[in-house]
Amino acid sequence: MRIITYNVNGIRSAVKKGFIDWLKTDPADIICLQEIKANLPDVPVEAIREAGYETFAFPAQKKGYSGVAILTKISPDRVFYGSGEEQSDAEGRVIGATFGSVTVINAYFPSGTSGDDRQAYKYVWLDGFLQFLQPMVAEGRSLIVCGDYNICHKPIDIHDPVRNKNYTGFLPEERAWMDQFFEAGFVDSFRVFNNVPGRYTWWSNFANARGNNKGWRIDYINVSLPLKDKLLGADIYPHIVHSDHCPAFLEIGI
Repeated sequence: MRIITYNVNGIRSAVKKGFIDWLKTDPADIICLQEIKANLPDVPVEAIREAGYETFAFPAQKKGYSGVAILTKISPDRVFYGSGEEQSDAEGRVIGATFGSVTVINAYFPSGTSGDDRQAYKYVWLDGFLQFLQPMVAEGRSLIVCGDYNICHKPIDIHDPVRNKNYTGFLPEERAWMDQFFEAGFVDSFRVFNNVPGRYTWWSNFANARGNNKGWRIDYINVSLPLKDKLLGADIYPHIVHSDHCPAFLEIGI
């Protein structure tokens, strides 16, 4: 099974930049999208179907905001929309699907960049999301939890850890939550295979940050412990440029 997570920063914008042509290259079996920024009638379902994928989308109630989707060549046994937390579900932040014994959960974490209120909500959301996952972990379920986490975990995950230490996305409290998340029974699949610096998934639109590779690794495909020994490979694709993010990839033997 090949899985990609990709914040497209507006699916209609990504389509104009060649997203459908990229889908036709068969980049993965399952593609988890964040920030689709489109209501269901505006999601290009037919074009995606012609590229070989079935679409399951969970838009935000607010127009042009947030929203997640799963594109898949493998028919899921079940799809679920939301995590049961009212504000998170209104913002279209979580969608999941089961494929046999494996559950894929696609999440768009709050960013906290728009002010103190949103940063406070980010901490509430993080705690709620972990509580949502914990019963499934306790049951020993095979989970793949991917998406835009809007957090860099370690100094290796950010181009300038010293200057960014007081910025949302690399705050000590956020990084401590990531520690807690991995201690709860998850594995950072990318770091199983890649331990070199300079591998990022998001770049600011300012000061040629992408050209200079001044980026942040905030997009993850993490797996629960029952899947650790089935990991086959993971990578990041910075040459894919439909968005200010790029895709992250995982291959797993299931």
